[in-house]
Parts: sequence; structure tokens; C-alpha cells
Amino acid sequence: MEYQTTNLNIKAWAEEDRPREKLLEKGRVALTDAELLGILIGSGIKNMTAVDLAKLILQSVGNDLHKLGQLSVKDLSKFKGIGEAKAITIIAALEIGRRRKETEKIANPKVITSIQAYNYLKPYMLDLDHEQFWILVLNNNSNVIKTIQISIGGVTGTVADPKIIFKHAIENLAKSIILAHNHPSGNLTPSRQDITITKQLIEVGKILEIAITDHIIFTNNGFTSLADEKLI
Repeated sequence: MEYQTTNLNIKAWAEEDRPREKLLEKGRVALTDAELLGILIGSGIKNMTAVDLAKLILQSVGNDLHKLGQLSVKDLSKFKGIGEAKAITIIAALEIGRRRKETEKIANPKVITSIQAYNYLKPYMLDLDHEQFWILVLNNNSNVIKTIQISIGGVTGTVADPKIIFKHAIENLAKSIILAHNHPSGNLTPSRQDITITKQLIEVGKILEIAITDHIIFTNNGFTSLADEKLI
């Protein structure tokens, strides 16, 4: 697919329409996604402004900022005019935005339902292209004491080591734990191994009096709760 872009050099734009000047005069909320991305890109190429280049990148992901956040340095560098340095700048800016959302969470929130667990985990697990295993360590009142990454795996699997999981749980005086790992493929169906390891962890937890209350299969577009599905 070919994308149509304007050839007008950014210096020839009216001053109030240039993204940097527009931000100074009208504020950041006045800028479009392409203009904000254009500021990060900094400079364009022959016959294409930085904003034009930004529009091209956004069009490639359907103008979806979540999909933009999934692009790697290699993906962004495929666009003419985007070298490694500019690609890193874009990824760094999107990561700062993600971390800002993370800091907006209420301190020690109560997590009782599966949807609460899924929403709480989004800043940690959204847009991953590989599997990760996390736990939510909860107190007597189901408040989150700590959110801990247990392992990082590949595209199709990661490790849930009971020794590491319960070491963290004991150190943080957990009353209960919610398990979570992501499926980068978007597949919401838990594997037989997912169910087996969860049941094994539940049995270990009974001995230590630390309940495993759920296991969330996380994807960008939704989740499956093994507890809700009565699989554990």
C-alpha cells in the first residue's frame, strides 16, 4: 500500500501550524498524534516533513497508539528517515507514557475480581512480544502488597518456578497470590500446562497457608481467569 503525503517543507508552514510553535502557543493538547510524533522524529527527509513521516508510521499501525507501542527499533527503522537513534527516541517516549500510567495507580489497591487484576496488570504486561510471568502478592484484605516479575521467556513460554514464587510470597508476608502470564499470540485459551502448574502451586500454597486465588491469562485484547472458568 502506498501512502499519500504532502511535499511542503515544514519551514514553509504557517508558524502557528508548525508542531513546536503550535505546542508553545496553543498547548500540547492542541497537537495531533502525528504532530506529537513529528516532534519526536525531529527532522524529515527530502520531500517529506517530520510530521509527514509521522503520519506514514501511524497509518502503518492503523493510527492505533497501542500498536505503535508494540513496534521495535527494527520495525521503526524500516521507515526511510528513521534511523536507530530516532527509533529509540520514539520507543523511549512511549515507555515514559506507559510508566506514567503505572504511577497513577492507587497505592495498595484492593484486587478481588479478575477484571481488577487484569486492569492492574496492564501497565506491566501490555504490548509484550514475549511471555512473562508475574504475581500479585496480597494481604489479608486483598490489597496488593507487591507486584513481582517472576520470569521472562520467549514467544511461546516462560517459567513459573514454585521456589521463587513462594520465596517472594513468604518474604512479603502474603496471605494470597494471583498468578499471571501473557500470551503474545492473543490466544485466550489456557494450555494444559497452565492448568497443571496452577494446581501444583495451589497444593504447595495450602501447606504454607498462602492461597492461590487465580491465574490470569493476559492478552492485549482481553483475558481468561482460570478461577472464573472453574479450571482450578
